[in-house]
Amino acid sequence: MTRTVVRGARWPADVAIRDGWIEAVGAIPPEDGDIVVDAAGGIVTAGLVNTHHHLYQWLTRGRAVGSDLFGWLTELYPVWAHLDAEDVHAAALVGLGELAVSGCTTAADHHYVVPGGDDAVFDALADAATQVGIRLHLARGSMDLGESDGGLPPDHLVEDRDTILISTAAVADRWHDGELIVVTVAPCSPFSVTPELMTESAEFARSRGLRLHTHLAETIEEQYDCIDRFGCRPVEYADELGWIDGDVWLAHGIHLDDGEVARLGAAGTGVAHCPSSNARLGAGACRVTDLVAAGAPVGLGVDGPASNEVGGLFAELRQALYTARQRTGRAADMLPPEALRLATEGGADCLGRPDLGRLTPGHRADLAIWPAADLDDIADPVDALVLGPVRRARTVLVGGVTVVEDGRLTGLDLEAAHRELARRARRLWPDGGEPPTTTPTTPTAADPAELAGTTGKDA
Repeated sequence: MTRTVVRGARWPADVAIRDGWIEAVGAIPPEDGDIVVDAAGGIVTAGLVNTHHHLYQWLTRGRAVGSDLFGWLTELYPVWAHLDAEDVHAAALVGLGELAVSGCTTAADHHYVVPGGDDAVFDALADAATQVGIRLHLARGSMDLGESDGGLPPDHLVEDRDTILISTAAVADRWHDGELIVVTVAPCSPFSVTPELMTESAEFARSRGLRLHTHLAETIEEQYDCIDRFGCRPVEYADELGWIDGDVWLAHGIHLDDGEVARLGAAGTGVAHCPSSNARLGAGACRVTDLVAAGAPVGLGVDGPASNEVGGLFAELRQALYTARQRTGRAADMLPPEALRLATEGGADCLGRPDLGRLTPGHRADLAIWPAADLDDIADPVDALVLGPVRRARTVLVGGVTVVEDGRLTGLDLEAAHRELARRARRLWPDGGEPPTTTPTTPTAADPAELAGTTGKDA
């Protein structure tokens, strides 16, 4: 098998790849027939791992900009009810494309809105991931507790519990391969699903060897709702239903007391930390450093683009560092290498993927090469990368296959995908969406060197 070698990086060194796996990192002597990827003084990291996303929300950015979670959901649920599988596909192409150019090689998407019960939305997500070329952890989300039964979502957006479980099995049968597409069982949240769905979902997932995912402890309102309805806090409620274990990762995990942090750590339950979205909704700050110290896997998540308008993962590294220090008031509580670990191996651990997230031999060759000419005056390259300007990756490899080259996707015209997404999104606007007078484009840079320190060249 021909060897690929990434050469010329400022950090950490050369990287040799064979048959989709990292073979060596360091000073690597050349071999006849090597395929050389020129890192051109850049910084190489393991591909970033996004542990929580809602790709469909690209269609509803810029709404409810002054609302907390419950108000935001109340405004958006009726809009999401109009989405179909083609809309979801258009949003997923843009969302996964933007993730890829932000250095992300694996994304977990939690899709819980299934208008009309059409589970072709999950086929749309998987197809988009295949086109973009990054790994997808496809979380078959669900809601079965509507307004008339005390839940938050409108009744017309919830599904019957039996239908959900049958569909989840079918989606897993169609798509789960354990490598490029991994299906996860993912009831939405305590305020949108019944205890019965939580219990039966856990039983089903464990019978098939699938992981579990849900939102938990995101807002103080959720905590009050849980105490009112179930007589306990969210973590205790989830624990009683068998949802605090090593095959589970939770989105947000903000409102936790010391005992709950210790319980998650002892169980090995992961937490997807979504700092920008949490700030946008005023939800609070996750106790990341405490969770890590307790032994809980913690990764980074973008969350939906309707609550994180950027939609890329790179910005979350610096935001996670800043949020950790603001929460505690201690400037040394999270250092740049720790933030990078959250975005790589921490995320891989949340998803149960020990084969991902490490830039070491024996792990899958998922890599991001970052342009770094603007960082040459900074001694430590990891400090420079994490604390420096938001940037797009120059090159991204997934299993040794190039999916981003010179800052551009190899399998998708992202400008065209954005135009199609905008066309679909405008019909959801209250006025029907008059076309803009100019064609929308994403920001561009004149050449790959200018990708450093900007949102970058269009990919």
